[in-house]
Amino acid sequence: MAPLSTLSASSPSLRIGLFGFGCVGQGLWDVLHRTPGLRAEIARICVKDRHKARTLPASAFTFDKDEILDDPNINVVVELINDADAAFDIVSASLKKGKAVVSANKRMIAEHASELLALQAETSQPFLYEASVCGSIPILRNLEEYYDNDMLNGIEGIVNGTTNYILTKLTDAHGRAAADYDEVLRDAQRLGFAETDPTLDVQGFDAAFKTVILLAHGFGLVVQPSDVIRRGITSVSPFDVRIAANRGQTIKLLSQSRQLGNDVSSYVLPTFVANERGLAGVRDEYNAVSLQAAFSDAQFMSGKGAGSHPTASAVLSDIAALRYGYRYEYKKIEQKNTSRFNNNIPIRIYARSADDAILQSVPWHSKDVEYRSNDGHYIIGATTLDALADSAAFHDASTFIATV
Repeated sequence: MAPLSTLSASSPSLRIGLFGFGCVGQGLWDVLHRTPGLRAEIARICVKDRHKARTLPASAFTFDKDEILDDPNINVVVELINDADAAFDIVSASLKKGKAVVSANKRMIAEHASELLALQAETSQPFLYEASVCGSIPILRNLEEYYDNDMLNGIEGIVNGTTNYILTKLTDAHGRAAADYDEVLRDAQRLGFAETDPTLDVQGFDAAFKTVILLAHGFGLVVQPSDVIRRGITSVSPFDVRIAANRGQTIKLLSQSRQLGNDVSSYVLPTFVANERGLAGVRDEYNAVSLQAAFSDAQFMSGKGAGSHPTASAVLSDIAALRYGYRYEYKKIEQKNTSRFNNNIPIRIYARSADDAILQSVPWHSKDVEYRSNDGHYIIGATTLDALADSAAFHDASTFIATV
């Protein structure tokens, strides 16, 4: 079998060892069988549950990862499991055994970014993960190829479909509050848009993992997920939705990374988005990314951020790219620019709480609006991002905070 770095359109089929056969794994099986021209086949599937009913014959599966890792005829490993630690072990072993790897595991990639960069350099094997960020939107390939030399000023996006679905359903077609958070969350769980334990999504962890990956490809900075200042949507109320609507805005959970001089800041926070902006109109489980660059100006991409076939399409794109020896070059990292990660930046926020002392704990530099009524008490004003993250209000579960 030819090494992947020299595979071409005339090379033999890609033989894939697949880890995981859940929603995305089954979607990949389906889309591969609809694209015979790619000449890629799943040779074996490794799964964990011996008793789960599956759509393929038992001979397609194994419960021993080494049957894939030690098979010299398998030259591509596709990792699509939920366990981030187990995924890292699989990816590491695969690269060391000379196999190319495709993954969709954003948590694993974000938590082990430095180690994975070193493994790629050590083994000279490609590791691709387009499906880890924004599902069907080809954002990583664009950052690697189109924006490799264009200086980015910012990356802003809706990168989590679960929270976007919930926030969409909290607001009716006229921008008014339509329901409360708990009611919509239960509906999202019933429909399969939210997990039984939705913590990673609704608390912003999933978006933070994706933000770490975007930072590496967009700005050349490798940080930990804990470095990204993060807050979720669990405290949002109909009152907050009404306030946003009265201002001509819609609440979205945004991942934002911005460069100012040599400083790059990054956070995941609810945001009041002006209704005339493209991000405000992104509904349900869709994702979107807005890029601001020095030379190419603004670009906007939108598409399904989750689901069997949309995510599988991104995995398929990576598999196809392997045939032509494609690998991430991490050009922004290799440029060794002088940018530094710094969250000591000015920020304007909306903060709402029933407890005045909690609101005043925000280190306000100035206050534009301070409103009190029987329905709610909120302040809109200026502070700094890192100081906000240290405040009692930021850590109070009942307080709602959004950038404005």
